[in-house]
Order: sequence, then structure tokens, then C-alpha cells
Amino acid sequence: MNTFHKKVFSHLKIIYQHILSDEEINNLTDQIFEITPQVKNDDRLENWNESDIFLITYGDSIVSAKDKKLKTLKKFVDEFIKPHFNNIHILPFFPFSSDDGFSVIDYKKVRDDLGSWEDISLLSKDYRVMADIVINHASKQSEYFQEFIRGSYEYKDFFISLDENEGFEEVVRPRSSDLFQEIEISNQKKYLWCTFSHDQIDLNFKNPRVLLFFIKLIYLYLKHGIKVFRLDAVAFLWKEKSTNCLNLPQTHEVVKLIRTILDHYNQNTLLITETNLPNLENLSYFGNGDEANAIYNFTLPPLLLWTLLMGDSTALRKWSMGMPPAKEHTTYFNFIASHDGIGLRPTENILTDQERGTLIDIVKEFGGVISNRKKPDGTETVYELNIALLDAMKGTFKGIDHMQVERFIACHAIMLSLEGIPAFYIHSVLGTTNDYELMKKNSQNRSINRKSWDINEIKNKLLDDKSINNQVYKSIINLIKIRKTQPAFHPNAIQFTFNLGKNFFGIWRQSLDKKQSIFSVTNVTNIFQYLDLTELNLIESEKWWDIINNKDIDDIKSTIALKAYQTVWITNHK
Repeated sequence: MNTFHKKVFSHLKIIYQHILSDEEINNLTDQIFEITPQVKNDDRLENWNESDIFLITYGDSIVSAKDKKLKTLKKFVDEFIKPHFNNIHILPFFPFSSDDGFSVIDYKKVRDDLGSWEDISLLSKDYRVMADIVINHASKQSEYFQEFIRGSYEYKDFFISLDENEGFEEVVRPRSSDLFQEIEISNQKKYLWCTFSHDQIDLNFKNPRVLLFFIKLIYLYLKHGIKVFRLDAVAFLWKEKSTNCLNLPQTHEVVKLIRTILDHYNQNTLLITETNLPNLENLSYFGNGDEANAIYNFTLPPLLLWTLLMGDSTALRKWSMGMPPAKEHTTYFNFIASHDGIGLRPTENILTDQERGTLIDIVKEFGGVISNRKKPDGTETVYELNIALLDAMKGTFKGIDHMQVERFIACHAIMLSLEGIPAFYIHSVLGTTNDYELMKKNSQNRSINRKSWDINEIKNKLLDDKSINNQVYKSIINLIKIRKTQPAFHPNAIQFTFNLGKNFFGIWRQSLDKKQSIFSVTNVTNIFQYLDLTELNLIESEKWWDIINNKDIDDIKSTIALKAYQTVWITNHK
């Protein structure tokens, strides 16, 4: 029994200790070992560095009448995105029945309107591609579910169906729909578990064939060049009666198993967990450096939004000061906007209920909508804010103003400076605003931020110096160009958060070799503010520059003026 076999067995022993015998666990380990492809080495020496930037996009975010959508997307990103972004997350590209891809009908197929596996492989030659493992549930319209209903042996117990729906009052979930769906199977009444919707039926990981199915799936995706795996909604994976069915030990062990499998195949693969939860629960998916390589930094979007709408960095600063440095071989996955809304659960114990209420009111005033979830006591509360990030930056708590773009760019300048790998939703890069027509058409709040651009229309806007799209695109690309060449912005470079008062957000980053320092300071208000450089403790023997504004710092004991929403990156390494 080699080391890999032993590791897999130990993971399975923890997951199935009350379900399978040791002999059955050993047989399952053998099955996994038999399907494991030959180890594939990679030329890349490290998993990430300061040059790594992710683009998050749907396969149909850019479309044309001439080509299939993945070909159109590649044509567009090759012209406007490369070489600024070297990683691309293509949101679920499989046949689906609802939830814009997250109710999967066939995990092994690329949607016909998007293209084929060949298109994914072509993208993977120029970018490191991230794909979703929609691991918690599958579509009710899938062949997997239909075979389950028909009683097929292969899919027996593949989904969670219960004889009774009592004893689950503590379950925590992100939706307001009923948890259970009543159905008749073989003339017997059953209750299907539906964490997200009644079209998305939860898979039963107590059945080891379900786990084996997803391991085979990961190997299939690796074969087509995918290197980064996003575990969608993984926190809900394992269910036990009389618990909240969230972050259970078996769920964490499944994540560890997948990490072991990926590390064995290729050390340059990445496992990222998507857990939109309160901050400490989210951090738990680092494990002891043996679970996710990176976790979605879900607290960042609502806190950055709050900071810039209120002109007060206090909450962001306190949170940043309390964030632990990521352990070896792990990092944060920083983002501000995504295909989903801006989640409010991560602000629990950071913002008060009143502050969350204020944030909700401002977003609604700026044209956004809200989505609710049902709490265990049956009452509903706001789960997320649905709005294009650019529209969320229309103004402040005082109302709409003329500083939308400046505020928007300041938000991204802060994200780019923080410990972790930065990720941009394509609509943030393109300066896309609320799509009310699509939201109305789909009767889904999240569609407000899921526009599909005609390739010629968006190209014309990006090339038009007078358009807001051009202003946003050029500003973001300029910041990315600067960031990618700074060793002090390595995802694991040292970070220290300053207390510069509520008008500024400031951090110090130092490169891994300690040769470069960058002091990133942003004016989070809509008026001029004066920064006393002595608060940064710049070393007198060094020469200092502001690399964003290309200015020398001649006197390190002086006071400098920062315009509304201006950021400076002051460094000793030009």
C-alpha cells in the first residue's frame, strides 16, 4: 500500500466510518486507485504569484451570430483580456435546466450552443482554466435523477429521499423555498431534499458511488486541460438529522480527499471552495493547509461596498486587522463582484443589523433588488444584494453623485493590493450596468448582473473614449499592469493593516524576499483628504515612488493630498 493509497483510505475511513466496513472502505480505496491517471508534472514552479489574475465569465457573456459562444469568448478575451489575465473561470458550461448553469443535466458534456470539449481544451492552452464542480445537487431533469426514480441499480440512493421530513428544523440554507419536495417513488411517498430549489435535488454522499462519480468527473476535466476546480456550495454537502447540516466534519473530509487527489495528480492544480458564510466558517475551509488551496473571500465585497458608500473605513480596517495570514500552500481568492449577488451573511458579527439595513436601502435606491433566505425559525432575512457593481457605486449614503467611476476604481485598487489572488467578474472589467430586461425575462433577481454582450457592440464601446465602458476598462487594466510586476503583491507577501483614521484604508505589503515594500493607501471619501506620510514609517535610506500616479516622493515626512477616491501605491522598487 503506497502513500497515496494510505491517504485516500484514511479520508474514506473518516467519511464512511459509520456506514461502511473497513473491507468496504478498502475496496472503495482500490477503485479510486485504479481509476487514478498517471501523475502529470508541470513546468510551473509555483501555484501562484503576483502575476496571477482571474477573469470570471459565463461561456455566453460575449456572443456573436457567426460562431459558437466559446469560440466568440476566446476571440474576445484574446484581444481585450490577454495578457492582463492569465486565469479564466468559465462558469458552468454544461447542459442545465435552471439557475443559469447550476442545475446540471449532464456533467460530462459541454452545452451545444457553447461548443465542445475541444473549445475548453483550446482555452486551457492560453489560460489556466477554472471549472465548477456543482457537487451538492443535480437537475431534476437529469438522466441521473430519472434513473434514480426508475429504480436503476447504478443510481439507487443517488439522491436524498426521506420517508419523513421531521427532525430537520435546525437546517441552515440560503433560500426561502421549502426544503423538502414531496414525490411518489414506486408508489411510496418520499421527501426529496432541495437546498436550493425544487429543480435542484441534493445528491446523497452517504452513497459512495456518488463520491466515486465526482472523482471520475474531476479526472475527466483534468484530461481536457482544466487545472482549477471550484467546489460550488460545498458547505451543504453532508446531512445529518438534528444538525444544521452545514460545515459538517464529513464535508471537510471530502474536501481534504479531493485536495489529496489533485495534489497527487499535479501539484499545480488548485482547489477553491465557494462557501458564502460568516467569516470564521469560511476560513475553516483552509483546514490545516490540507483542504482548499484558496477560499472565496466573501466578506470583502459587502465590506468594500459599505466602506465606499459610507466614506468610512472602520469596519473594513478592523476586519482586515483580524484576518489571519494564509498558511503555506493556501491563499485568499479576492473578488468584489460575481455572477451572484453581494452576500450579507459574511457581515454577521461585523456590521450591525441597522448597518446592514442601511446598506440594503442604499442599494435599492441605486436600482438593485434583494433576495431572501429562510432562517431555521421560519422567518425570512435578506441573503444577498442583486445589482451590477458599477451601479452599486452610483453614489453614497447621501445619494447619487458624479463620482461613480472613481469610487468603482478605488474599490478595485484596494482589492488588487490585498493578500490573495484577485478575480474580476467580466462585467466589472467591461463596465456593465444593471440588465433589467434580462431580469424581467428570466424572473430571476440574479439575472440583473448576467448580461450577454454582442461582441461588436461591446468592442465599439470599449474603443469609444467617451463611453463609461472605456473609462472603466482602461483604468482597471492600467492597475492590473502595474500590480502584475510588483513582488510585494505576491498573494502570500506579508500584509499589515494601518489605522490611518476612517477617511483612509491603508496596508503595507512586503515581498517574500523582503526587498520590496508597497504602502497602499486609498482615500475612501468623496472629498480631498491629507495623508501624513510619517504615519507610514517610510525608511529614510530608501527612495520612494507612487507607482500608480508615477510620482517621486521627495520628502517622506511631508503631507500629501489625495483626491476623492484616489489610491497611492508607494514603493521602494520602481
